[in-house]
Amino acid sequence: NCLDELAGEELSVSTNEETGFIKCDFAAPLQEKSVFLLDSMVYGLQNLSKTYGEKYLLVKFEEV
Repeated sequence: NCLDELAGEELSVSTNEETGFIKCDFAAPLQEKSVFLLDSMVYGLQNLSKTYGEKYLLVKFEEV
């Protein structure tokens, strides 16, 4: 995971390969470089969703 290796963030990742669900729980507030990495991932996923449609990729966020 690049957030762990490149930014040194402590996180827990849960996934479900059947549904494509990804959940990230962070131990502390994110550093600026980590926010940039996540924003980049989100940007890419949103563009894939726009290109191929929500039938293939649905991007939803839940911030707690």
